[in-house]
Amino acid sequence: MTVSRRAVVAAAALAPLASRFAFAAEPLIRRPIPSSGEMLPAIGIGTSRRYEVEPTPDRIAPLKEAVQTFVSLGGTVIDTAPSYGTAEDVLGVILSETGLRQKVFLASKVDTTGRDETRAEFERSLKRMKVEALDLVAVHNLIDVAENLAVLRDLKAAKRIRYLGVTVWRDNQLDALEAVMKRETLDFIQVNYAIDNRAAAERVIPLAADRGVAVMTNVPFGRDRLFKAVQGKELPAVAKDLGCTSWPQVFLKYVLGNPAVTCPIPGMAKAAYVEDNLAAARGKLPDAAQRKQMEAFIDAV
Repeated sequence: MTVSRRAVVAAAALAPLASRFAFAAEPLIRRPIPSSGEMLPAIGIGTSRRYEVEPTPDRIAPLKEAVQTFVSLGGTVIDTAPSYGTAEDVLGVILSETGLRQKVFLASKVDTTGRDETRAEFERSLKRMKVEALDLVAVHNLIDVAENLAVLRDLKAAKRIRYLGVTVWRDNQLDALEAVMKRETLDFIQVNYAIDNRAAAERVIPLAADRGVAVMTNVPFGRDRLFKAVQGKELPAVAKDLGCTSWPQVFLKYVLGNPAVTCPIPGMAKAAYVEDNLAAARGKLPDAAQRKQMEAFIDAV
């Protein structure tokens, strides 16, 4: 993680303890999965890059602490993929050692072609994570999307998964995503969306609301792009009005200020990052006018 991320977390740690504990006592904002009404805490963990470590006790230890802290503070959603290196293996160790499987909403993906290959990939994911079923599986980057969705529907009918969806992470995939959303019945989409990358909010996220599709958002920090942009800058007045004590909270509250967003999934590899990020899913969220102010501030840096 960048120096700026460490700096903002350190600054948050200097806040008066009484106010931090009072804030942490507030319940996490929860949002519904439209297709079922099931409520999810509004921030999850993404495991791309951060959890792609050698699955040894010393490398897993801080990640295990992060997951335990996440669940203890009310978080449930953890998103991974077979293409994220060792992330599924690492999660398998963490979930088996902590006994937390029944307390998390576990999501993964398929990203191969051919029905037999996709089923085999799904089974490998279960084996790597030491689980018998998954809450959500999505077609990663729209790969062989029609065939893979057919496989996922079969798995859903067999109660091997509870929800299905599709994912993208680049703006040049949004047109294709929109087309899939219009012709397929989905429970979830996952899309790139951040305060400085708002293209998904123009058509795709409103379409999800119209179609009754839950929205996970990835790269809410722009792969640390936003931290670099605000390095050394003081939080704007609008952020303080919302109770933010760090830049990560600003960026996440902006995303959550869009009511059609179900759950952003920032990478969280340390317990301190978990505590800081989850604070964004408590208290006030920005209204439309405040979101415009936040956009203007970031656009000007």
